[in-house]
Amino acid sequence: MDKYEFKAMQNDMDKSIDKYINLINSKNSAWNRIPSHYYTDYNVKSGLRNADGTGVLAGFTSIGEVHGYVMDEGNKSPVPGKLRYRGIDIEDIVNACYKEGRYGFEEAAFLLIFGFLPDKNTLEDFTSLLAKKRSLPDEFTEDMIFKAPSKNIMNKLGRSVLALYSYDENPDDISVSNLLRQSLDLIARFPVLVANAYSCKRHYFDGESLVLHNPNTSLSAAENFLYMIRPDKQYTELEAQTLDLSLILQAEHGGGNNSAFTVRVLSSTGTDTYSAISASVGSLKGPKHGGANDKMLSQMEEIKANVHNWSDETEVMNYLKKILNKQAGDGKGLIYGLGHAVYTISDPRATILKERAALLAEKTGFEKEFALYDLVQKLGPVAFREVKGIEKDMCANVDFYSGFVYQMMKIPQELYTPIFAMSRIVGWCAHRLEEIMTNNKIIRPAYKSTVKRLGYTPIEDREVINLDEF
Repeated sequence: MDKYEFKAMQNDMDKSIDKYINLINSKNSAWNRIPSHYYTDYNVKSGLRNADGTGVLAGFTSIGEVHGYVMDEGNKSPVPGKLRYRGIDIEDIVNACYKEGRYGFEEAAFLLIFGFLPDKNTLEDFTSLLAKKRSLPDEFTEDMIFKAPSKNIMNKLGRSVLALYSYDENPDDISVSNLLRQSLDLIARFPVLVANAYSCKRHYFDGESLVLHNPNTSLSAAENFLYMIRPDKQYTELEAQTLDLSLILQAEHGGGNNSAFTVRVLSSTGTDTYSAISASVGSLKGPKHGGANDKMLSQMEEIKANVHNWSDETEVMNYLKKILNKQAGDGKGLIYGLGHAVYTISDPRATILKERAALLAEKTGFEKEFALYDLVQKLGPVAFREVKGIEKDMCANVDFYSGFVYQMMKIPQELYTPIFAMSRIVGWCAHRLEEIMTNNKIIRPAYKSTVKRLGYTPIEDREVINLDEF
């Protein structure tokens, strides 16, 4: 069977499936939808969230701390947001690195994996080690990336991580030494996997010339990534510093975020590193998680196209209300980039990125766009309160400015979420190590059944289903 015959067969099968799609969407399939009031009736935590929106405590971690409110006599009181890596304020890490004029992602990675700050010699050795580990196995790019190209780079990244299992001589060993080896390999290789998947996507789906650059071991992680994705290998110091800043800010965010929880759930089963990390890539791909930066930029492009006067507060406010009323945007009624599960008054990552965005806007001629972002950040929470009728603390989160920053650096939009993954692989590996080293129980939440108990009906006595009616 050639590929054309196979495609024709697939099309025929797809048509035959349509009747089953109609069946599951019909009123007879209402049993597949859980009534929302059940969550309050039975005190079940929807989305593992408490009634006040806080996350259900599911464990302990010494890796990252996300702080956005305090509980005062049972009431949630908002405070300025803080993010700490191993107890150290992220702002202090960022300020120290840039005061000393050096890249900081590798230092953040060392801190998160090992639990303490390295001395100068150790940091230099660790940085060199990561750089040397960037190379992929022989023929990996040809066999695992080029022979099965994907329009979505996160999809290709997840599949590539799973494929690395086959190139590991000891993939299932979960001893600490082996986990550390695998972790450092993945931290070093993620940017290369992303860069090669991007080159493949450009060639096969965008009709661009295929340009591949080997990783450069003399460059930092941020510099090397820009070097690999640019056909001419060129980048500015400001661009490299900005990407490094973004990698630092997104490397970890506490054990409660969806992708970190995913890696801990899989790690608790004793499965291999590649299965656990690939699952986290799939989690981050979702638009409610890491994919939100891509959604945010698309939404801002729509606002720019439909709001004639970007400085007119009334016009901007009216369009934001249209988005919330599902009359504009993607129909979900969300202003992407605003609001967070923990942060209330401010997200420290967004605060830091906003300062960098202002600098980039001045250097690249995006001042009007930056002013619009600032206005949406100001008006969005007001629009939410007026449309939803709910008083809720709502700040800009990291996704609000990250996509804009990348846009000003002329980084293609399809790379925004993969860059997030290149950074967050550090946190995932740290959480996998912590989970396996400290927890001997498989993570197993409970679900309450809502189905009435029924007797078994013999097949000859069952009601006939006419699929053509659906």
